[in-house]
Amino acid sequence: MKKQSYTIDIVTVAQTAGVSAATVSRALNHPDLVKASTRKKVDAAIRKTGYIRNRAAQSMHGRRSATLGLVLPTVNYSIFAELVQSFNDTVSDSGFTLLLATHGYDLKVEYQVLRKLLEHRVDGIALIGFDHSPDTYRLLTSQKVPFVAAWNYSATSSVSCIGADNAEAGEIAARHLLSLGHQQIGFIFPLTTENDRARGRMEAAMATVRAAGHEVTETSVARAPYSIAEAKAVCRDLLCPERPFTALLCGNDIIAQGALSAAQEMGIRIPEDLSVIGIGDFPGSADMFPALTTVAIPAPEIGGLAGRHLIERIADFDPKQITRTKVAVTLKVRATTGPILAR
Repeated sequence: MKKQSYTIDIVTVAQTAGVSAATVSRALNHPDLVKASTRKKVDAAIRKTGYIRNRAAQSMHGRRSATLGLVLPTVNYSIFAELVQSFNDTVSDSGFTLLLATHGYDLKVEYQVLRKLLEHRVDGIALIGFDHSPDTYRLLTSQKVPFVAAWNYSATSSVSCIGADNAEAGEIAARHLLSLGHQQIGFIFPLTTENDRARGRMEAAMATVRAAGHEVTETSVARAPYSIAEAKAVCRDLLCPERPFTALLCGNDIIAQGALSAAQEMGIRIPEDLSVIGIGDFPGSADMFPALTTVAIPAPEIGGLAGRHLIERIADFDPKQITRTKVAVTLKVRATTGPILAR
């Protein structure tokens, strides 16, 4: 006699939990619409039965994969760590799985990893900033999936965006140094050709210093990637006697950490001889010695808002609808900046 096969399906889960199959479906696909006590019963039944959802079957009912893609320039250091965690927590609470990819600040690579994510039939995509290749924008348009540019904000963006005004962050940093009496200010930033966040900060910071009547020349600017070691090496050259800067404005906290390390090794007192300011307020910046003055960009808030935005757009997708959400940046004055002293 042939043994009857037994399939664990949504009906099995419903019977085990003592609810309807429709309730199980809502608990899986729209948990925010189901009471917490009911979700607990469904979760217990899923664990007991060993049920695994059939993603292919779900795609027939409008949802493609219950996954969301997040593409970052890097996962090195802590630049985007808080954003990723907050984004993941938000989408996981709504039953989605996060697929994470990086491109190393190379927009050609970004296009390739985006293609792979779309091949996995992700339901939505979050990218960082507005600088993306024309191929990437065409691909997102042709696939008709919800898309959001996170981390950067523009009131005139042609795509939905959730983030900070990076130009405002650069201006705030520059104004802080100027308020302390600094006139000879050096700038350390990465190459900005494919990095709109750094470009906005740097251009605004320089414009603010120039507007105050102070000179910004080519020798005032040094280039360093987001690397402590490389920023440290660049700062050793920048802080030579021929360029007597009293303050350094760094593209982010990673570069600022390298600048502080270089200055301390050279016997330069912080902040008595040199003030240093970063941008980002990454985890650990407040615990450095001395504690880093920086302009905080609220990464957890951005990540949560970006995740929620995609979930809402999946439920009601309109490619013509553009949402622009600005989060506030905040100056965090700590121990690495101080008033200029007579020399």
